[in-house]
Amino acid sequence: MPVLGSVLITPILPQLSEAFAAVPAADVLVPMIVAVPALIIALFAPFAGQIVDRLGRKSLLIAAMFLYAGAGTAPVWLDDLHAILASRVLVGLCEAAIMTVCTTLIIDYFHEPRRRNRYLGLQTVVTTLAATVFIALGGALGVSGWHTPFWVYVVSIVIAVPMIFSLWEPTGEGELEAAASGAVKVRTPWRQLGLPLVVTLFGGFTFYVLIIEVSYLVVGTGVADDDTKTIGAVAAVASLATAGGALAFARVSNRPKPALLAVGFGLQALGMGAIFLVPGLPGVIIGAIVASAGSGLLLPSLVTWALSTVRFEERGRSTGLWQSAFFGGQFLTPLIMGALTAAVGGLEPAVGLVGGLAAVIAVLFGRRMTRTQVAE
Repeated sequence: MPVLGSVLITPILPQLSEAFAAVPAADVLVPMIVAVPALIIALFAPFAGQIVDRLGRKSLLIAAMFLYAGAGTAPVWLDDLHAILASRVLVGLCEAAIMTVCTTLIIDYFHEPRRRNRYLGLQTVVTTLAATVFIALGGALGVSGWHTPFWVYVVSIVIAVPMIFSLWEPTGEGELEAAASGAVKVRTPWRQLGLPLVVTLFGGFTFYVLIIEVSYLVVGTGVADDDTKTIGAVAAVASLATAGGALAFARVSNRPKPALLAVGFGLQALGMGAIFLVPGLPGVIIGAIVASAGSGLLLPSLVTWALSTVRFEERGRSTGLWQSAFFGGQFLTPLIMGALTAAVGGLEPAVGLVGGLAAVIAVLFGRRMTRTQVAE
């Protein structure tokens, strides 16, 4: 559901920009339709994590799924940009609960590290494959006008119903651990989470650069802004590449995390560099595929690096903090990209600059991996 919130409307962003062109600061506010839910996740996911630790997982998840349908479809009937942004705040609250609970449940359900890492990788595969469908669907429905794609948010009800019958609260070992620690105040493992959270903030930014900007990059090559089929097709291909990267993680999850992070950021750097250096639509397509493959490998690598070893009683709040960092990066993406675009004189060079920053992070993780091997 959170990936639906961020990708469904990317093919119609140029239409929204045209529809609300007369609104003051529309060039910032329209991309915020995608980014505002991420801000709310960043602000409230830690609180959702504390609720998860104290009150349980399933009931919060089911309630959020049903509320998500109402909030997500609200723009179908709205023609005011500020009202649409308000509805997206509620979408973000639901997403904070959904994403935090789902990731926490995966860690709860699967205790063996290799199996847990496999399912964390599959989480990214499923969400990116869903994103591929939603991007293509958003582009196809956008032909009928920008209101139409928002109907897709009703799908959360379809998913929520089997959740009621198939999900369960964690039992056995997890509950025994929680009970045993009940008399002790649980502290957030800041020493363990500090560096992963900082890197995740940057990773969330690089992850969403192309998700948010790909439609504008495609239009910048000469494609009409109402050609949502072409825009959606390019975004869908990039999303498939993200799924491919996540599938690769399932095969290499036993490798050291610094190595996986170095490869993930490195592929992002190569792809964004191609967008800057290769002219026209081919450069956008090639660059988006390569960078998105890196993003697919990067996301589960960040999750497992940060969360796979936290204790049961810390999982909800730790997962909430991780979600806060990742989606905080997403929220900052349009703001940072807007500033970079103005500073360097165009979107393509701004994307190239972000690729350069990703390359620096890749090199740092590569050196960390080398130092670790030498020490061993």
